[in-house]
Amino acid sequence: MSFVRFEIIAKVVELGSFTKAAEKLNMTQSAVSHAVASLESELNVSLLIRDRRKGIALTEVGQKVLPHIREILKRMESINQEIALVTNLETGNIRIGTFASASSCLLPKLLAKFQKKHPKIEFKFYEGTYEEITQWLSSGIIDIGFVVIGKSNPSFDLIPLIKDNMVVAYHPEHRFRIKETVDMDDLIEESFIMPTGMYQSHVEALFEEAQMKPSIRFEVHDCTTIANMVQEGLGITIGPELFLKTQQNIKISQLNIENSREVALACSSIENASPAVKEFLRVAQNAFE
Repeated sequence: MSFVRFEIIAKVVELGSFTKAAEKLNMTQSAVSHAVASLESELNVSLLIRDRRKGIALTEVGQKVLPHIREILKRMESINQEIALVTNLETGNIRIGTFASASSCLLPKLLAKFQKKHPKIEFKFYEGTYEEITQWLSSGIIDIGFVVIGKSNPSFDLIPLIKDNMVVAYHPEHRFRIKETVDMDDLIEESFIMPTGMYQSHVEALFEEAQMKPSIRFEVHDCTTIANMVQEGLGITIGPELFLKTQQNIKISQLNIENSREVALACSSIENASPAVKEFLRVAQNAFE
């Protein structure tokens, strides 16, 4: 049974298209279709449902088989990396799941430190929500994921990185600009932009602890859109310092009530991870001390 066909069908499912998979693998579409068909013939089952309107979907059997295919590919990657280490020809791929603020503020520092020592290791990045990253880890789509400790990740091995405080953000000319710390009570009369994305629960917890309700003017999901609205003076917001401190034309202050999220790197099993993944986690563990 050819491992190449495993790689092909995994790529078709990942991209949801024979054409996109062919382009990514530098193959013809007919070659990709033939590889999938021959694997299905050898296994004597249908793994994919092909629908012109809905696209590609896994059959019930395919859903059960795909995690095993991904695990086999992962093991093959580990074998290749172990051989490369012995022969001093370092190689490998690391697939990382990340969310917006981690992508902009944490990932560049980690990559810079890692690639100084290991320039031949290649990376692939998947950006999504906490829930999507957890799902990608569980299904084997990614090797490592940035997560927030306590957000449904008890089954993963975790490498804590930083503690990220929730702060208040406002226009540079706002009255809060002279305050290093803003009292939650001072927010009550302000037009508030409520995030509905990944850190909404942290914001709601702050208002609950202060026993108050914000004057919500807008509810917005995308954190970059929220930052742009604050820049335009449309209201104030509360969000992670890690992200907000990087935004132009925004000022931030600490709050008199603390609420933070602890960002970590998660791996399904450090013990069973590839050499490249283990080394990346080792570098990450020391990067923010």
